Amino acid sequence: MAAGYLEILRARHAARLLAGTLVGRLPNATAALAIVLFVRAEGGSYSLAGALAAVYGVANAVGQPVLGRLVDLHGQPRVQLSAAFASALAMVAFAFTGPSMPAGAYPAVALAGLFTPPLEGGLRALWSDVLDREEQVHTAYAMDAVAQEVMFTVGPLLVTLFAAVWSAQYALVLLSVIGVLGALWVVTSKPSRSWRSAPREAHWLGALRSPGLIALLGALLFVGMALGSIAVAGVAYADDNGGDAVYGWLMAGIGLGALIGGSVYGARQWSGPPHRRLAVLVALLALCYVPLVLTPGAVAMTLLSVLAGVFLAPCIACAFVLVDRHAPRGTVTEAFSWLVTTFTVGTSVGTAAAGPVVEWSGVRGGFTVPAVVGALALLVVLATSRVLSTSAPTALVARGSENDRNGAVEPGFSTRHQA
Repeated sequence: MAAGYLEILRARHAARLLAGTLVGRLPNATAALAIVLFVRAEGGSYSLAGALAAVYGVANAVGQPVLGRLVDLHGQPRVQLSAAFASALAMVAFAFTGPSMPAGAYPAVALAGLFTPPLEGGLRALWSDVLDREEQVHTAYAMDAVAQEVMFTVGPLLVTLFAAVWSAQYALVLLSVIGVLGALWVVTSKPSRSWRSAPREAHWLGALRSPGLIALLGALLFVGMALGSIAVAGVAYADDNGGDAVYGWLMAGIGLGALIGGSVYGARQWSGPPHRRLAVLVALLALCYVPLVLTPGAVAMTLLSVLAGVFLAPCIACAFVLVDRHAPRGTVTEAFSWLVTTFTVGTSVGTAAAGPVVEWSGVRGGFTVPAVVGALALLVVLATSRVLSTSAPTALVARGSENDRNGAVEPGFSTRHQA
């Protein structure tokens, strides 16, 4: 199983790019928790903490595709590093001014979210340059999805550790510095410095002019909603079954399931059209949400949460392949950044929707939400199957590169991101 991943990591620059991206994304992955811990440590209310975290999330959702488009236009180092510094400075300013002055706190966290560098999209744009074969790129997408689960598990632990050993303020500052160092490590690499997007057709919609990408984002919006609703329903379940420790186990279970599923998925090569594979994976994901409605004891519920996470990373990895196929020429970073935004918005909507459902119909009602929105995600994939089955014409044109012209790349493999 590990052989495919080791082959990827042995490729020149691959380990550096993956590690640097994960480190650079730590501030974003931990921002909500770090903001809440800091506000509470400073005597602020949960309402203020939640509002500031929400402002960060909304600003981040807006900024990712905008910065992604700038990366496609101007290259990675200039945009990524400038954004990383701007985001870090804004968060450090918030850490030192504190939440006692909302007139300064809200703009600071908004700027920190808005300027979060689109390192995710940047990494996925680089895989085709770093790796030699299409199947290696697909394996890298799966490894990327698995690495995300590790980061979102380890990141909160680091925040709580920093806050406990030093202070919540120190945690904000240190994570901001770490994020800049991660971005710096990525953009000083040769692939990042030499990467250039393919020439693009000027269009105000950018990547969103692709019907296939719109369809894919519509499906993944519901997947994000499922994750957000599980988080809220899990809190309600934990309140009746052991408190915060149980909630931690449930969330860790989902992460573990995604880690297992992503590792298995990326360990083999898959045949057949990716849009059909996505339909199967989304169907299995929605199906695995259904047993959560049973709400058994804490141990059994934790095992069910592992099951609920098994097909999450494979869905995301398969979605990466489709994003690459449907991104119009010259918009690959922006397209992947829209994926980040879609998940952020979907998670927020799912969180907001699950709260009233839990109040009206209890914990079991809350756990019906992910099953329902998972089914809606499947309906979107099935309803747009024809659109998803065909690559955007502009994306196909973009696949031409020096290697393609020399016949050095197997047919169908995208090297459109090479300088």
